[in-house]
Amino acid sequence: MIARYQTPEMAALWSEESRYRMWALVEAYALEAWEALGQVPPGLAHRLLKRLEEKPLTEAFARRVAEVEAVTRHDIVAFTRALTEWTEDEEIGRYLHLGLTSSDIVDTAQNALLVKALDLILEELKGVEEALKGLALRHKRTPAIARTHGVHAEPTSFGLRFLSFYAAFQRDERRLREARETMGVVMLSGSVGNYAHVPPEVEAHVASRLGLRPEPISTQVVPRDRHAEVLAALAILGGNLERVAVELRHLQRTEVLEVEEPFREGQTGSSSMPHKKNPVGLENLTGVARLLRGYLGPALEDIALWHERDISHSSVERVILPDATTLAHYALRRLRGILEGLVVHEENLRRNLDLTRGLIYSQQVLNALIAQGLPRDRAYAIVQRNALRSWQEKRPFAELLEEDPENPLKGEALKALFDPRPFLRHVEAIYARFGL
Repeated sequence: MIARYQTPEMAALWSEESRYRMWALVEAYALEAWEALGQVPPGLAHRLLKRLEEKPLTEAFARRVAEVEAVTRHDIVAFTRALTEWTEDEEIGRYLHLGLTSSDIVDTAQNALLVKALDLILEELKGVEEALKGLALRHKRTPAIARTHGVHAEPTSFGLRFLSFYAAFQRDERRLREARETMGVVMLSGSVGNYAHVPPEVEAHVASRLGLRPEPISTQVVPRDRHAEVLAALAILGGNLERVAVELRHLQRTEVLEVEEPFREGQTGSSSMPHKKNPVGLENLTGVARLLRGYLGPALEDIALWHERDISHSSVERVILPDATTLAHYALRRLRGILEGLVVHEENLRRNLDLTRGLIYSQQVLNALIAQGLPRDRAYAIVQRNALRSWQEKRPFAELLEEDPENPLKGEALKALFDPRPFLRHVEAIYARFGL
């Protein structure tokens, strides 16, 4: 991922040295298991872990791996050779990678890193949920116009749209937690996945040390539907990110201006028009969401491998796993900042409620006429006729209804129908479903 869309935490997690540190831990934990089985000299794992603590793998180590790989054309072979050099312990080098194949290390370490990445995303998602909950509670009783097809419909609670977003991200959280559970597997099953050269006890020990669980059955490769589930959850998260971004962008349009994303001191909106305050953060999130959804396709393609084991997935995952998780983390952090600084123009909410001269109460009038005993078709004709006149003549809807001799509702009875408060009478019941 380019530096512009990285977060410090994800940049550190997916760095080359971080990946090699995880590879080294997997190798060390495997040595621990071999020691317990009496298959290697005691103390090797402790020496390796102590050496890694005293001399952590750094960028210099990553550069050395790259130098060796330029000759070997094999990353794990290059890694084990470089690690032996780094530890300066030939006995460790002798037993390193015993009974294992490359995918045992690569898949196990990658899964462990992916679980950590999902934890970072879930933590950031909680911040977005809290920000949305705060806006929902603050505006629970704030009347606002609801739109259908982009056209004014009826009054509603302004807070309900934030509550709806909050509910969507709660579903995202559930999907991501399920994907994390799916992803949390370790595989050390050997060359074709049948434990011919490494017993299941080694895998179980490494899984325990990493806080994960053994893959029930592998082929040398962890089944890639697990990774596709993660990317699917992130793709749906992208859809919900765009859902929020598009709605708030619409609400910031000059003609609407019910909200504005934060505009920081010193910020400029346009290189040529000094008056501009553009929703650039929300536009950025819309684009980011497109990328997040785009990573799912390659993940689905990775599920099928030749004879159940090849590395056609490897090149794909080197890109999409760090990039998708990093981008999701970045997007959630940016959205959280926008939501926490969101400016709500309540005076414009009131203005927009009155923009159509009372037409938004047409259904309330229709229902009242039916309650008076008028047939629905006749009631609908009265309401529609006066609504269309209101549009054409730019006169208040209530005034035209008052003048209509076929309308039996007059005076205070008619006036009472032009009130937004009844539209909010069940808001508490909706919020109660979320414990709010």
